[in-house]
Amino acid sequence: MWMLLFLWLQAPGPTTLDYDVFKSKVEPLLLEKRPGHARCYVCHSTGTAFRLQMLSPGAAVWNDEQSQKNFEVAKRFVKPGAPLASRMLTMPLAEDAGGVAFHPGGKHWASQTDPEWQMLADWVNGRK
Repeated sequence: MWMLLFLWLQAPGPTTLDYDVFKSKVEPLLLEKRPGHARCYVCHSTGTAFRLQMLSPGAAVWNDEQSQKNFEVAKRFVKPGAPLASRMLTMPLAEDAGGVAFHPGGKHWASQTDPEWQMLADWVNGRK
């Protein structure tokens, strides 16, 4: 089963990433509070190479200009069509599930079957 999942996730994908999917599905995950973890936004709005835009004072989501900048940053950390070659997906994924050994913010997903991880993989693979 894992091999089929791996092959499905590594199937050839798009040469570009969809901004509308990023804005509607990926960005909300970056603001999501997970038990035992800080929101991605907390660490990634300061001091990291994967630097998200600061939310405007009083805002709960990014405006269009900020989202476009976030999209440009995110594109540097994903390889279209290859979720397991995309740092945005492997850094917070458990090492025994295909992730890298260390992520300062902890491991958000224990497996590639986690719905959030699958949604990100769908975006990277060009699925809407």
